[in-house]
Amino acid sequence: MLKGRVFNFSAGPSMLPEPVLLKAQEELLVYPGAGASIMEISHRSKVFDEILENAKNSIKKLLNMPDSYKVIFTPGGATMQFSMLAMNFLNGGSADYINTGSWASKAMGEAKKHGNVREAWSGKAENYVRIPKSSELNISADSKYVHFTSNETIQGIEYFSEPEVGDKPLFCDASSDFLSRPIDITKYALIYAGAQKNVGPSGIAVVVIREDLLPLVPEKLPSLLDYRLMVENNSLYNTPSTWSIYIIGLVVKWLLESIGGLEKMEEINKKKADTLYKVIDNSNGFYRGHAQKESRSRMNITFRLPDENLEKEFISKATEADLHGLKGHRSVGGCRASIYNAMPYEGCAALAQFMEDFAQSHG
Repeated sequence: MLKGRVFNFSAGPSMLPEPVLLKAQEELLVYPGAGASIMEISHRSKVFDEILENAKNSIKKLLNMPDSYKVIFTPGGATMQFSMLAMNFLNGGSADYINTGSWASKAMGEAKKHGNVREAWSGKAENYVRIPKSSELNISADSKYVHFTSNETIQGIEYFSEPEVGDKPLFCDASSDFLSRPIDITKYALIYAGAQKNVGPSGIAVVVIREDLLPLVPEKLPSLLDYRLMVENNSLYNTPSTWSIYIIGLVVKWLLESIGGLEKMEEINKKKADTLYKVIDNSNGFYRGHAQKESRSRMNITFRLPDENLEKEFISKATEADLHGLKGHRSVGGCRASIYNAMPYEGCAALAQFMEDFAQSHG
């Protein structure tokens, strides 16, 4: 870690890879060949066009993406996508949503403003502790698409294989595990991710969309909420967040060249998560994980201590030890360690040791 930096376990905005930050620092004032900062040059310039294309092509390469899929960058993060995809494809009809937690529920709530939304399955009664089996899903015959959230940051549960939905278009909010492991992109019709967890700064989303969906987009949508228009204009209908796209480009280049691709990234992420879950499992109940073991997220490790006073002390002492951002979401409390791609293994090892020491001194 660079001097003065802490291990940041925040759920987002989260850590960025140090090599990315150092490269951005180096090029902040004068981007090579531009004579100015990325934040100052035209989004219509040849320099930025190269940055944009490199970012898109790196994402395509990481996901082994066929030409029938398009990559766009949209403002507003994933929350805007909750409404945007419904406006584009629900269009007064019906869709099925798999309700696995807080973010799936929010996505469903926004979609209800634009058509008939049904729960294909809900984990609410069980307090959102697991991912459903495909056999538990109730997919409607007239559903225009099926939506799921691949990783719930608040509850700490994650899909490791896609739900089976037959021939229905599968839409996915992958905000918190996008590019953390390989996926078969051809199983998805649309996948989107707020950038601020695994791929860049906040305020922008990456959207991958299968091009055969585009003719289904209705006319007269607001311009920036029209997927067809955004694809046709290569994310440049208006001035995009040029700095954010630049950082995303650096992050995906880091994944390709420094990490070695998504298979290697998955190995690292699994090792990080296993290190922390091992402490929880071996604590004789001092730490209590929220999720059922088979549904445990590799991105967000959620757990409780014996009481709230101990949790407050744990978070305070951890912060003093340069382990920041461990407070659970305000809606559920407890503790949460978000260990996205940029969190080095050393951070997880340091937290694991702290957890063991804290349990020993307070157990």
